[in-house]
Amino acid sequence: MVSPFPCVPCHRRPSCPSHPQASSQPSYFNLHVEGVGYLNRVRTVKPKKGQEFLACTVAALRGSDSDVSYTKFDCRVSGADAQAIVKRLEDDVAAEKAVIIGFRIADIYPELFTFEKGDRKGQPGVSIKGRLLRIKFAKVNGKSIDVPQPASADEAESVPF
Repeated sequence: MVSPFPCVPCHRRPSCPSHPQASSQPSYFNLHVEGVGYLNRVRTVKPKKGQEFLACTVAALRGSDSDVSYTKFDCRVSGADAQAIVKRLEDDVAAEKAVIIGFRIADIYPELFTFEKGDRKGQPGVSIKGRLLRIKFAKVNGKSIDVPQPASADEAESVPF
C-alpha cells in the first residue's frame, strides 16, 4: 500500500520506490477548523505595504452547551462568498447584535504579541491567526440569514485524502 503522505527523506523524488508515479503537480496538506462561533471585529485592514483586506474575529464555541468555552481566531476573510457574507453582516456586528456563524478556517498559526494597554500591559499574549474560507450558515439574534452554498459537493468538501 502506498502512503498518501510524502516520505520525509524523498520529498516525492521520481526515483522513490514508495512513490513510483510521482506527480509534477504540487500537493498540499490542508489544516481546516470547522465549527460554530460568534462573528466579531469586522474591519478592513490597510497595511503600509500590500493591498487592504477584510478581517474579522471568530469566537468559536467549544465544550458542553451548559458550560461553553471560547477560542478566538483572528482571520483574514478569503474567498468571494465569505467576503460577501461578512460584509453583509458587518452592520449587525457593529450594532452589537449576536451574529453566529458556521465556519471553516484554514491555515491556522499562533502569533505572539505584547499587550500595549490595560491590566495586562507589557505581558506577552498569543493570537491564533487563520483564513476564514467559508461561512456555512449565519444567524443574527437567532434569525437565519440566507448564505450562498458552494456550487458542487467537491467544492464544499475539498479534502485530498
